[in-house]
Amino acid sequence: MKVEIIGIPLDLGANRRGVDMGPSAIRIAGITHRLQHIGHEVTDTGDIAIAVPEVQRIQDPKLKYLPSITKSVTNLADAVTGVINRRHFPLVIGGDHSIAIGTIGGAGRVFHAEKKRLGVIWIDAHADMNTHETTLSGNIHGMSFAAALGKGAPDLVRVGGDFPKVRPQDAVLVGARNLDPKEQKLTRDSGITVFTMEDIDRCGIVDTMTDAIEIATRETDHLHVSLDMDGLDPQVAPGVGTPVRGGLTYREAHSAMELIAACNRLCSLEVVEVNPILDIRNTTAEVAVELVESALGKRIL
Repeated sequence: MKVEIIGIPLDLGANRRGVDMGPSAIRIAGITHRLQHIGHEVTDTGDIAIAVPEVQRIQDPKLKYLPSITKSVTNLADAVTGVINRRHFPLVIGGDHSIAIGTIGGAGRVFHAEKKRLGVIWIDAHADMNTHETTLSGNIHGMSFAAALGKGAPDLVRVGGDFPKVRPQDAVLVGARNLDPKEQKLTRDSGITVFTMEDIDRCGIVDTMTDAIEIATRETDHLHVSLDMDGLDPQVAPGVGTPVRGGLTYREAHSAMELIAACNRLCSLEVVEVNPILDIRNTTAEVAVELVESALGKRIL
């Protein structure tokens, strides 16, 4: 497979600095070499330019840095559209989770034009289903899943085209364990499927992911996976901005990625929220690279 890596060092959507160094940390962990080692042709296209928060002003506390984030994720959407139109595989490395608005926007635009449907598996401790009307923080990385579903601020919803990029029946959240009170209702009412950590505890990761993949691919043509590293337990991935105890173990995360690879429907992948400032000897970036390898076909034997 021809993989194109797109870095987007965006941290305007988060409440802690540091994820802007995530793409560099993932590169230092050897993402290009390790994907080449398992047989892929890899091109690193570099980073999308991002304005730093120190030279900007927050215009709306309910939508912090909205103009800059919109511009950045629109540029990302254009880049992703170009990669998919070349019939290559976009691997997006971030950056906070607001970048998913651009990744899914770019992929959704291609498939919408082709009258095809995109399924999404969102691996995350959080639902990211807030809107500007419900947010407690104003941080846009907590609104990105809602935006992909067509909910929230019009500027975010319209990235990649003025239509919902994903239908609720084609979207699955895996690993959830920390939702805001109003966000809980939004998520329940949204129509997406949610597998919490309680579900994973009861059913196991293999059955959970088998169901998640079946739902996200049942009526769709392609699958996008959005991997937030805080979906893993902080003991495995300490370098994230919003850690929540009780997440996926190392082996559970690998099993999830291996099952995704085996479904042969993956069309795009993003890895977000790696924060080297909070990490220990680049552990989280190393784990992120290993999970990407599993998602793109690496096997033990």
